[in-house]
Amino acid sequence: MKYKLGIALGGGGARGFAHLGAIKALAEKGLEADIYAGTSAGAIVGSFLASGLAPDEVFELMHKNKFSDYTKLHLPIDGFMSLEGMQAKLETYIKAKNLEDLNKPLIVCASNINTGKVAYFEKGKLSSIVAASSSIPVLFSPIKIGKHQYLDGGVFDNVPVAALRNVCDKVIAINIMPLETNSNVKNLMDVALRTFQMSVEANTIYSRKSADLFIEMEGIQKFGVLSSANAQALFDLGYSYTKALDIEL
Repeated sequence: MKYKLGIALGGGGARGFAHLGAIKALAEKGLEADIYAGTSAGAIVGSFLASGLAPDEVFELMHKNKFSDYTKLHLPIDGFMSLEGMQAKLETYIKAKNLEDLNKPLIVCASNINTGKVAYFEKGKLSSIVAASSSIPVLFSPIKIGKHQYLDGGVFDNVPVAALRNVCDKVIAINIMPLETNSNVKNLMDVALRTFQMSVEANTIYSRKSADLFIEMEGIQKFGVLSSANAQALFDLGYSYTKALDIEL
């Protein structure tokens, strides 16, 4: 099936609030997705949007939860934290239990640890697949789906234009994790996150070239990836930056 417009939502932790502002601005320009693809934060936002909720409604649901509501510290055998809380929140807020039950199609990108390959999920248990897509290596434990274990899709494809390019006439990509200079790398978690960010920058090259419109908000680098304290500012940045764009597709 060929879709008119697909929107690829990139990973970037708490910066995902900027996706919501951008999607709102795009809708006001008459640009609404027929299908979404998402990695990590983009998969979380995409699951809510594909369920039929408006950006403002998603913001209200997500904003009232702290980072600790989604995560749980545990003995660091395969990660410092688990995403059990996130799975529970998704199951509470989204009626659809499986990706294929959503109002609009959503493709979720995750990284298969066992095969060493990218995986694009179009069917299956929504909460588990989205959590897998969001499990930053070392920081979060892998998620087992079937016989394999999965981690954050950003390892291979942080802005999953590739999942949409062959099934859409036009593709808009939103990147919320451009690489910035960072002199504040103090501990193991900082090192893990910084290493992950550097790998993400490398695999975003294809998406930059292949999207019909690649949106990357100026100034988003100053916002932390693991803190939701600036949710409103991120939403406003995504909205104002995208609203000001002169878009022709």
